[in-house]
This record gives sequence, structure tokens and C-alpha cells, in this order.
Amino acid sequence: MSKKALLVISFGTSYLETREKTIGAIEEDLQRGFPDHDFYRAFTSRMIIKKLRERDGEIVDIPHEALEKLRDAGYTEVVCQTTHVINGYEYDLTISELKKFEDDFEVLTIGAPLLTTIDDYNRVAKIAADELPQLKRGEAILYMGHGSDHHANATYPAMDYTFKFLGYKEIYMGTVEGFPSLDHIIPELKEKGYKKIYLAPFMIVAGDHAINDMAGEDEDSWKSILEAEGFEVECVLRGLGQFRGIQDMFLEHAQNGTSVRELL
Repeated sequence: MSKKALLVISFGTSYLETREKTIGAIEEDLQRGFPDHDFYRAFTSRMIIKKLRERDGEIVDIPHEALEKLRDAGYTEVVCQTTHVINGYEYDLTISELKKFEDDFEVLTIGAPLLTTIDDYNRVAKIAADELPQLKRGEAILYMGHGSDHHANATYPAMDYTFKFLGYKEIYMGTVEGFPSLDHIIPELKEKGYKKIYLAPFMIVAGDHAINDMAGEDEDSWKSILEAEGFEVECVLRGLGQFRGIQDMFLEHAQNGTSVRELL
């Protein structure tokens, strides 16, 4: 009989409470979808893995280590699913590690990151809009994405366009480390005459970026900057991973995974 495993690969977080609500919820949804697979977890962030080991004594494998263990334990079929938002550096790293094991299993598949197809963009826009407060006149929502210097950063302006195209004119997409930045967005928020801004993380977990860079009290947080510009600000500290619709999308991606052998 085939010995089957489900390997869920995330960037990771050291904030345990939000991990249970986001990554943990996605993992549980995936396990329900693959009940005959043994569950395994891996993180791609070496920094987070190191912090968890030193602070909590918790051991989390990188994908390469997890796959070595699965191979040595005699698994023949492995379904992998990433919880990354974009097809960026972390996903590239994941694929490079998986490719080393493409001949070690009868079946080795990987499900795509959250935002990969046009349908993904449309679905995420609707889910993200529905999960936040209903807006009144003079209010807007600003999502904070991570951002990157990887070409996949184009995901974020494309997501902003998708919101607007689908009729969510008061939802904006910004990034911490890419384009568009907060500096690009503030002039438009002023021009439109908004009085109140809801800030929310466009990240799987509401971790360090959400807690500090977005909602922190330091003068360089998005909340503080927007308040200094005269806006009323309310922060919504819920990661995308908490939304059931997002969890279901990852399950569908896993069910429609691509054989690692077929990836370049």
C-alpha cells in the first residue's frame, strides 16, 4: 500500500496565538481534505525556526529536512501545499528544495501560492472585502502587503486594480517593502476626502509587520503616519489565514497540485 503524507509549507511566525488562528487553521482545513495522509509542517523562514527553537524549544523543519524524513520513513506519495501569498522568493526557494526530491517519491506535488491565477485574484478580492467592516461614507480600507524586490511584487498593484475593477473603489493595496508604498497611497486618500481608514494586514498571519509596522504606536507605523496626516485610523488585526474562504482556496490549490517533475 502507498504511504501518503501531507506537507504544509509556510513562511512561519513566532507569534503563537496568531499562528493557531491562521497557519494552524489552514493546516487543519487541509488535513480534513486529505484524511488518508499523515500531516507534516515545514517553515521557510530560517530566522523564525531559530527563534522558535531558542525561545520555545520547538523544532520546525525546513522543507528539505521534512522531505528527507518523509523519504527515509518510506512515504511514496507526498502532497505539498505552500501558504505563501505570492510566487516570490520564498516560493522559489521551496520549489528549488522540492526539485531535489522529485525522483525520491512515486508522487510529489505542490499546490500554488494564494495569488497565482486571475480567478485567485477575483476570489481573494471578494473574500477580503467581505471580511472587513461595511464602509460608511468617508471611509476606506487599506490593506498592508509585505512587498518584495522580486518581480512577483507585481501581485500587489494587480490586486489593487482587481479591487477597483470589481467595484470595491474604497479598498486600497499597499506594501511595506515594495510598490505601492504608503507614500504612494496617502495623496490619493487625501484627494478622495476620506476621514477614516481601516488598516488590515494582507498577509497570512497578523504577525510582526501587522502588530508593529502597521498598528504600532511608534511614529513610523502606518497607523501613526496616517493619524499624523489627519485620518482617524482603526486597525483590524486579522490575518488572511483566518478567513474560511482563503483556507478553502489553499485546499483547492493542494487538490489541483502540480507534479514537481513538471516544474522548471
